[in-house]
This record gives sequence, C-alpha cells and structure tokens, in this order.
Amino acid sequence: MMITVSKGFGLTLYASDLGDAKQLAVGDNGTLFVGSYRDGTITALVDADSDGRVDKRYVIAKGLDYPEAIAFHNGALYVAEEERILRFNQIESRLRRPGRPKEVYDRLPGNSKKSRRAMQFGPDGLLYVAIGAPCNVCETEAPYSSIIAIDVETGDSEQIVSGVRKVLAFDWAIEDNQLWFADLGRDWMGDNLPPDEINKVERKGSHFGFPYIHATDVIEPAYDKPKNLKVVSPTYELPAHVGAKGLHFYRGTQFPERFHNQMFVAENGSWNRSSKVGYQVVMLEIKDGQVAKRSTVVSFLDGEFPVARPYALVTAPDGAMYISDDLKGNVYRLFYKESAKNQSQDND
Repeated sequence: MMITVSKGFGLTLYASDLGDAKQLAVGDNGTLFVGSYRDGTITALVDADSDGRVDKRYVIAKGLDYPEAIAFHNGALYVAEEERILRFNQIESRLRRPGRPKEVYDRLPGNSKKSRRAMQFGPDGLLYVAIGAPCNVCETEAPYSSIIAIDVETGDSEQIVSGVRKVLAFDWAIEDNQLWFADLGRDWMGDNLPPDEINKVERKGSHFGFPYIHATDVIEPAYDKPKNLKVVSPTYELPAHVGAKGLHFYRGTQFPERFHNQMFVAENGSWNRSSKVGYQVVMLEIKDGQVAKRSTVVSFLDGEFPVARPYALVTAPDGAMYISDDLKGNVYRLFYKESAKNQSQDND
C-alpha cells in the first residue's frame, strides 16, 4: 500500500482509532481537536513534548449528533450539533473534565444527517458556518445552501453567500483576508460532470448558482434559473468528483517558501465515479487572486486502491500540517524533512 509524497516531504501517522475523523481545530496550546460525523465524538490530541507524536488523548464529548464541524477561538472549543452550537470554555486546561458546554446559538436547521456543515472563526471575530443543501440537487430555503456569520456573544447572524451545494471547507487568504471556499458538485451526471468548485467571496450576498448552474456553465436540467438571478462563477474548477472537503491556507514556515501562504486542498475522493480520482492533498498556487497551478503534495491512491481519504487540513504549531482521514480514522502529520534535519542539528 503506497502513499506518495512530494520530494523533500515526510508523512507520519500522528494518531489512529478516531472513528470517522473529520474536521480539525488547533488550540492556543497546540491541542489538536478532531470532530467526527457518524462516530459522535470530539477527541483532543496532545503532543506534550513536541516530538511529532501524540502523548495523550482525551474524549471531550461523546454521544453527540453528527459533531463534524468544530472551531477554536479565545480559549474555547465550539461544536455544531443538530440545530445548536455549543461552547466548551477554557477547554485546554480542562481536557480531563471538560464540564457542560454552553449553548451559544440554536437556530441552525436540524436534520444534520443530510445537511453537512463546516465552521471557522473569521478575521472579524465572527463564527462562519457553512450549511449544505439537504439533498443531491433541490431548491432550498435559507439557511440551507449558504454560509452565515454569527456573533457568538449576541447570537445575531447574517447570510454571507447563498447558492452553494455542500461546503465542507473554507479559509481566509493570509495576505488579503479574502474568503475562499470549496463546493462539491452534484452526483449522478456522469464521470466527468460537474467539476468541483473553488470559489472566492468578493461581495457579500453573492449567489454561486446552486441548484441552477453547476461549476461555470453546467445547466441543471431539473430547475430553471430565475431570470434576474446573478450567479458568480467559480474562480477555479477542480476535476469532477475529487471531493474537495478540506481547504486551508498554510500558515507555517517549515515548508519551503513557495508553499508559504498558499492554498492546500484535501481531495477526499470519488465514490460516484467508475474509476477513482482524488484521494490526495494538492497545493493550489495563488497568484494575483487567481489559481495559477495545481500540484499534488500527497497521494493516498495506490492504483485503484485508496489508502486514505484526506478530509481536513490545518497547520500544526511547529509548521507541519495535520491531515485527517475519514476512511480509517487516522490523522497524518506532513512535514518537510530538510527543516526537520536543520532543527535537529540546531538542537545538537
């Protein structure tokens, strides 16, 4: 079973036995939090001696309903569960006994079994939540098929964008704080349609086409686009069915300079296709606000056999990158070998 890694990089198994490991969040003290979907648990992983291996793990919560979407902010861990968002205060000092979480929001649509979500705090301090459509393709009512921003202190919320199908990852570019997100194309249109999308939010209130138009110009046969609806086209099209479920701007300095501040995408892979694509982590090189190049950094596909399904990405405190795998419940650690060598020489 071969995993292929770009020259100069190394990949180690950071943690295993995490159920269907989904979204990731890193605490101020370096704790890695792992959300799950079917498994119903939130796990905390601690590397106390900073050697790139987990020393302790804690179950923060269990028996939750689809707690995939998590976020860390100001010492607290936020978890989306059914129609509410919970906050575990001062979580890193309470890993053994997290205590009862506080409910900070209760107006998400329920039935999260069908509607998937992602969650992250923006540079403005608001909690952004992507709420997917509860279907393969359908007309939806708000807040489905949108990204909203919530003030967790007041409970006020506003819609940022609409017309999205299934956004499981978004992040802000480091240089200009522009919001980017990946959107999964619909199923059952064949092997090569429609492309998965990488989108950029240039104007609040933008509509990105779902369910009327997929990618740039794939017309949906089941629904007619309203005449006056202005649709924003994707900034970049990925191949169909690669399953872009992680999107993260690299915030470290351990990788070589050409990787700094660039977008990494976890392509979770293609259940809805006759031959497999995706199952890899790619870098999308951004130049002047556009995607100039897509290159594979890690491939988990050995022929037609997926060794892992990468799901979420986040920069580790030491500049490595954590990658969750929802196929086998692992978290991998991607690091740059030359940097590791230099650091060990510095420590000698």
